[in-house]
Amino acid sequence: RHTGIYQTELAATEPNLTVLVNSAAKPAKLMSVSLQQRLLDALMACPNGVMRMSDAMPGVTETSTNLGVIKTQDGEVYVQCLIRSLIDSGRESIEQMTRSLFTLAGASCEFTGAYPGWAPNVDSPVMALVRNSYQTLFGTMPNVMVIHAGLECGLFKSAYPEWDMVSFGPTIRGAHSPDEKVHIPAVERFWQLLVHVLEAIPAK
Repeated sequence: RHTGIYQTELAATEPNLTVLVNSAAKPAKLMSVSLQQRLLDALMACPNGVMRMSDAMPGVTETSTNLGVIKTQDGEVYVQCLIRSLIDSGRESIEQMTRSLFTLAGASCEFTGAYPGWAPNVDSPVMALVRNSYQTLFGTMPNVMVIHAGLECGLFKSAYPEWDMVSFGPTIRGAHSPDEKVHIPAVERFWQLLVHVLEAIPAK
């Protein structure tokens, strides 16, 4: 029954979805019914997905969270969420929401590995330089995008707020998956772009 529901809901993105359920031997240890219910209630209420879209950049996700990993180890249950945001206050808001939920469920909550956001700057001089260099080299304007992802640039900006930065590179498909691919001809184009941009940057 549930397989049919999932196949209907995910038909557009997972057309070949199959769910297999096999019987298993009773484990040596079981959660109490009350603990099971508290855990399931917390997981059902846990925020997941896009939490806020950017007001400054229409169509761009500003803040999101991903309930990505649930595991049991040494008699304890670990739930891991990935929280990211273009702005630090957005990340902190979801952290507070997540902490409140799991604290009410009787769990402890710890945040590690946070990195600062990197808000887009439409007036960035270096972005204009890269855009002009691309047009000079290849005769077309590049597709400038704001993406919802974790980049080292946020850490650089936190330490050096006066820096102006842009991130660019060749076309990649299926990033962070076994199917990740790079468009090889694009690597040469972006090497040419990097060299051209460095030549065009004035000496400081």
